[in-house]
Amino acid sequence: MTTIATPYYLIDKQKLLRNMEKIAYVRQASGAKALLALKCFATWSVFDLMRDYMDGTTSSSLNEVRLGREKFGGETHAYSVAYADHEIDEVVSHADKIIFNSIGQLERFADRATGIACGLRLNPQVSSSSFDLADPARPFSRLGEWDVAKVETVMDRVTGFMIHNNCENADFDLFDRMLGQIEERFGTLLSRVDWVSLGGGIHFTGDDYPIDAFCARLKAFAERYGVQVYLEPGEASITKSTTLEVTVLDTLFNGKNLAIVDSSIEAHMLDLLIYRESAKIEPNEGGHTYMVCGKSCLAGDIFGEFRFPEQLKVGDRISVQDAAGYTMVKKNWFNGVKMPSIAVRELDGTVKVVREFGFDDYAASLS
Repeated sequence: MTTIATPYYLIDKQKLLRNMEKIAYVRQASGAKALLALKCFATWSVFDLMRDYMDGTTSSSLNEVRLGREKFGGETHAYSVAYADHEIDEVVSHADKIIFNSIGQLERFADRATGIACGLRLNPQVSSSSFDLADPARPFSRLGEWDVAKVETVMDRVTGFMIHNNCENADFDLFDRMLGQIEERFGTLLSRVDWVSLGGGIHFTGDDYPIDAFCARLKAFAERYGVQVYLEPGEASITKSTTLEVTVLDTLFNGKNLAIVDSSIEAHMLDLLIYRESAKIEPNEGGHTYMVCGKSCLAGDIFGEFRFPEQLKVGDRISVQDAAGYTMVKKNWFNGVKMPSIAVRELDGTVKVVREFGFDDYAASLS
């Protein structure tokens, strides 16, 4: 492993397989279908493993729906907050289902999507999110329709609904309650369609999640309304499967012990910055505490404070845990910091680098 230059993301297929097997169990026990949410994870080098355990992909843009069709296969669902006139025909050409965010978009484009199933996003005005930034049910939300009477007027043009209101939700009881609220609000509509996607954000592959109760709830929902249920796992698909491998470049003391590494949260793990969270480093124990800092010029480029068994020194390597979700799809060239390579540990234990980035990629991303 030390022969691979840092920084790099390391995807472990054996760990990824654990999530895939749980997803396969949910599919079998509940009857629900599972679509990989490409907005969270779109590293197609491991789709060869994932496609055997999932039904397809769901997208948020033209580029994502095309990637899903060409690299993953299976069912390909297209969704976007808003489609442009110049892209809608290409979106439709790659999709099995297209989900419109609003009645306005449905009325504008449904006639150009007559060859595939059309759906509409519903907003139940309740969610599990604790972050206003990520809350799809926040006041004045643009994400989906909430007025049952208005939706009634277009029921002849849709065959299904998408409802996404779970965010980082590892609480089955909360999921159950919110699904009940969805049924109370939209029950008269649900029984008139063929399929319902309950979106992503449900951490049913997590440790100790009551997966059998979850499956029973999904199955009962499907049977009550006579619909095919879809799930759109993003984080649930790839949780704990990937690390970001970095190297210490410098250490200093400025009231605390600091270690500067050859990576950056703004460039390589942006959600840590957005949501003011710390990275995860394991085992995070020992008598030496360091603030691990990124190398960009941003003052708050900090992975967090962690404990180590020995003093850190230049050249030491650190593995940042759980680094798959919303990282590779958000990585950027801030400060021109070297972009991490992407490596895969195969099921037989061998490791190969599948993508490297250099100056030409940096220059090509500009003008």
